[in-house]
Amino acid sequence: MSSGREAGAGRTAPAVIAALRRMLAARRPGLVVIDGPSGAGKSALADALVAALPAGTAELVRLDEIYPGWYGLDAGARSAGRRVVAPHSRGRSGTVERWDWAADAPARPRSVRPGSLLVVEGCGAFAAARRAWPAAVLRVWVDLPDEERRARALARDRGAFDPWWETWDEQWRRYASRGRPAADADVSVEGGRARPVARHRPPAIHGSRLGT
Repeated sequence: MSSGREAGAGRTAPAVIAALRRMLAARRPGLVVIDGPSGAGKSALADALVAALPAGTAELVRLDEIYPGWYGLDAGARSAGRRVVAPHSRGRSGTVERWDWAADAPARPRSVRPGSLLVVEGCGAFAAARRAWPAAVLRVWVDLPDEERRARALARDRGAFDPWWETWDEQWRRYASRGRPAADADVSVEGGRARPVARHRPPAIHGSRLGT
């Protein structure tokens, strides 16, 4: 799994970041969670959002750091919720239980300081947010067509993802169908084209293509 630096990061539409900053200023949440399928642009968006905020005011946690291997989507989301989101929401330090992908073994954990805006991105991030007070969370859903996101994800990981794509995407589809997390989003980011959004769905933010 990638370290989170996606090909094309930095091409996130400025209008998307400006809209998210306005929502942050209006709502002042303690937690931003960025969810969506692999290759959709979550990491690029998280990087751009944190870079646009005053230095030192946000702490970024990638679920890629936490998943315990290629079968660990649900386990990674649970760990992030229990060890990072829950303590942070109570004003305490959190712990990122990191995974060494090369060694296929646990890595040295790292701490997450309390008091800062916590940004959690990755497949299953909305599930991790269930440990937080709902009003204190801004949920951002990022998506792209399946073929486009698949091509971007595989190009990003330079072949390492290829044999595992179906395994990971099957877990993703189970997660997405089980709780229908997209319906919980406050913001839907759909790179590329503006499309009308039904009233019962979250408002979409549209602009130029996200990184991946």
